[in-house]
Amino acid sequence: MQHNVVIFGEMLWDCLPSGPVPGGAPMNVALNLHQLGLDSKLISAVGNDNDGKELLGFLQTFQLPLELIQINQDHETSKVLVDDTDPENIKYTIVSPVAWDFIQWNSKMDKAVAESDAFVFGTLGVRNAESLTTLLQLLQHKTLRVFDVNFRPPFYDFEIIVTLLGFTDILKINEDELEIFADYFAIDPGIESVCSHLDGHYPMDLICVTQGSKGAMIYKQGEIISHDGYKVTVADSIGAGDAFLSGFIKTYLDSQPLDQVLDFACKLGAFVAGKKGGTPRYEISDIQ
Repeated sequence: MQHNVVIFGEMLWDCLPSGPVPGGAPMNVALNLHQLGLDSKLISAVGNDNDGKELLGFLQTFQLPLELIQINQDHETSKVLVDDTDPENIKYTIVSPVAWDFIQWNSKMDKAVAESDAFVFGTLGVRNAESLTTLLQLLQHKTLRVFDVNFRPPFYDFEIIVTLLGFTDILKINEDELEIFADYFAIDPGIESVCSHLDGHYPMDLICVTQGSKGAMIYKQGEIISHDGYKVTVADSIGAGDAFLSGFIKTYLDSQPLDQVLDFACKLGAFVAGKKGGTPRYEISDIQ
């Protein structure tokens, strides 16, 4: 059975010193899921400019459906200035405002989310009130809702985050984001402490914490499943977390045991970390 997943948020050009490459966490997730054999659709927007046309052309080379991507006549396609001096600690400067800040609700995207097996969203894509309003409408559907926190300072607001947590079935955060949550809620910054607090206050099924080269863990109803990750020579860390999430979603929707879900997610994250850019092409056999 082919699962279908809808992803909401940013698509953009990562402007590296070596030249621009397509990026954006939601777009990366959509492309990874597509390569993993799922029916994935991206809700986003580009400008009516050459950058937008080239970005859509890039997605077409993967045969990713484009029908939920809007073309904004008033705002340009998104660009992010990337400092990759330290390949394990990439720094981003995100231009604002851009086309995906103004994603408008329509019945086609609403139907797609309503009929999906999972709906993925994050924080950056709703830094603007118009896209946030659209997302909140889509979150009313009772599909599997996956919140990939993906903080990009200064573009997050904890009032909005608390609202989004109320619609979250699966939460994905990294160690740095976990500390930010601990600071906001004024609790002990330990993994178990933060996860227990979130699990106790919001209606989520499980929490996944990524730990970079140290692997990842799943917290579910007080129990923790850990994985040490796979050691690779890092080409750059762009898109590794997005690949991890994609592997997680695929195997979770396939109803695999959680330890196997975590194992495959770590494999895919490590594979992408070992490649340049966030969306290398591959077959599932390459990951295994």
